Amino acid sequence: MSRALLIVDVQNDFTEGGALAVSGGDAVAEGVTAFLAAHAAGYDVIVASRDWHDAEGDNGGHFAESPDFVDTWPVHCVAGTGGADYDPLLRTDAITHHVRKGQGVPAYSMFEGAADDGSSVADILSSAGVLFADVVGIATDHCVRASGLDAIAHGVHVRILTDLVAGVGEESSHAALAELAHAGAELIESAAV
Repeated sequence: MSRALLIVDVQNDFTEGGALAVSGGDAVAEGVTAFLAAHAAGYDVIVASRDWHDAEGDNGGHFAESPDFVDTWPVHCVAGTGGADYDPLLRTDAITHHVRKGQGVPAYSMFEGAADDGSSVADILSSAGVLFADVVGIATDHCVRASGLDAIAHGVHVRILTDLVAGVGEESSHAALAELAHAGAELIESAAV
């Protein structure tokens, strides 16, 4: 029974100082790095996603000059820019698959992205026989939520490592975790892994 670690969008634009900074983002990057140092060998697959938006256009209505921060956002994570890079506090050497999402369209779940060879996260998990996945990253109330729900929809037993996620809003993050738990996710701290 294979296990995966799904690392969602730990990128410069989502951590302190970024275009859409989430409070606690750098702490998530540091925490995931420490977790990988201790636990990487326990995973058959480690998938990390990044927003990778087009520089031109509004990416299917994702970017807006007057964003509502629900469906529209300021420009962020533009392909090939420093904002789209992984946070430097995240060590990436243990990551087995890198996925880019949101290329010209809105995308929240890492399952909407693709690796360089064109494979989807669903393909990667299926080919490795993954039945269990732990989810960490940014932001709890948006991309972590969407990725966790999609993993559950693909038949994977999901655990959200609650000390290794950071959300945009406290209330919306609590609601996202409750929704994930209701859908079948287990909410645990990384020390319990």
